[in-house]
Amino acid sequence: MLKATIDAEIFREAIDAISALVPECRLHTADNGISTRAVDTANVAMVSLELKKEAFDSFKATKSQLGVDISKMKNIFNMMGKGDLISLELPENAQKIQLSVHGYLYSITLLDTNTIRKDPNPPTISLPGKLTISGDDLNNAIKAAAVISDKIAIGINPKEQTFFMDAEGDTDHIRREFGKDELKSLSPNEARSLFSLDYLKDMGKVMSRAAEVEVFLGIDHPVRFSFDIAGGNGHVEYLLAPRIEAD
Repeated sequence: MLKATIDAEIFREAIDAISALVPECRLHTADNGISTRAVDTANVAMVSLELKKEAFDSFKATKSQLGVDISKMKNIFNMMGKGDLISLELPENAQKIQLSVHGYLYSITLLDTNTIRKDPNPPTISLPGKLTISGDDLNNAIKAAAVISDKIAIGINPKEQTFFMDAEGDTDHIRREFGKDELKSLSPNEARSLFSLDYLKDMGKVMSRAAEVEVFLGIDHPVRFSFDIAGGNGHVEYLLAPRIEAD
């Protein structure tokens, strides 16, 4: 059972965070909010999202697991206006969730959770490099690199105490270094890994709205991005596997 109302922009922010990586997910409801964890079809990237009940204008739910078509949810945003409230209602054992916004009532059929991949377990890996950067700065560097290449090296230079993003194309090259004065924080442990920009571009659009993004790095290890949404009443984490190339 779920009965809730939420600001359209907060709901959009949460759905955008998930849809950056997956078109569908298992959404868990509980009396303290909603959450999901999902991996993309290529097993390269993972998203985790938590939205506390405090992010909602009203919230009442029982513990359940819903199969949600995120792509359909995203399409509904076209009918939303700034300041709109979305009403979500799912009676006990119902097969459709009802969304009401701006005078429109949508009844969306839930997916069979048996057809959706089970929630992945987050890997237990040590990522000694850590920094905090504005989401806008991070996204701008990702966009600049995407003009040059389809891959990017991200790392920390402990000697210079800088965070760098370095992209090499067939003929061109771009590098962006962030000194300590441009970062919110920096733990200068050596780190460097190569990543696909196809994934980072979609993540970057979501992270651009965050005032602060924590980045955790290692050497030829995944990168983890961690940031708040919904005014601190929600949290998102992205995990992206490195791109390993032969010498």
